[in-house]
Amino acid sequence: MRNKITIAIDGFSSTGKSTIAKLLAKKYNYIYVDTGAMYRAVTLFAKQNLLVGIDFLKIEELISNLAHISLEFSYNDVAGSAEMFLNEINVEKEIRTLEVSKLVSKVASISEVRKKLVAEQKEMGKKGGIVMDGRDIGTVVFPDAELKLFMTASADKRATRRYKELIDRGDNVGFEDILFNVQERDRIDSTREDSPLRKAEDAIEFDNSDMGIQEQFERICSLVDTKLNQIE
Repeated sequence: MRNKITIAIDGFSSTGKSTIAKLLAKKYNYIYVDTGAMYRAVTLFAKQNLLVGIDFLKIEELISNLAHISLEFSYNDVAGSAEMFLNEINVEKEIRTLEVSKLVSKVASISEVRKKLVAEQKEMGKKGGIVMDGRDIGTVVFPDAELKLFMTASADKRATRRYKELIDRGDNVGFEDILFNVQERDRIDSTREDSPLRKAEDAIEFDNSDMGIQEQFERICSLVDTKLNQIE
């Protein structure tokens, strides 16, 4: 029986990290953890409690409320994926809105928020056999992961993908707003003081600007299989 490895996937927003991670988890029978959903859920909590907005962020009040935030993933058999629960309420749809997207990088830059979620993420991955995607998985959460990927694509391509995703589900959004959000999240994620988005030295960079999901998946599976063969 093969040993199970830890697969850490980092990269910019809307590069398809979660889609690839879910496919890998299904193929290799691994646990998938969407860390972005965790930060989005904290952001939703802050938004619901008027602790964050486009032009304000009540950092101390949010920090004092972190103990009252409970996050849990629950598998949905119908959807075929795990969904995010915030304080026992399914918020999977609410956390994917553009309104939350506009605020999440701001909330994720708070050190205390990151410490809380990184501790939970490390606990989830103690036994290996996990695929986790985010911004600091290979650099902070799992610096010893056997396979690290860093996914990137042009801002325009990423905005186009995100725009189509939101339009397909019925959201009323404009492309220019999506493009601005992608670029702004890149700026905040890459320049924050605590765990900025960066490529780990031993991560494999994967530019999928001109790749479909199937091609990406096949190429990455080849990388996973090579790593698994090395540790057998």
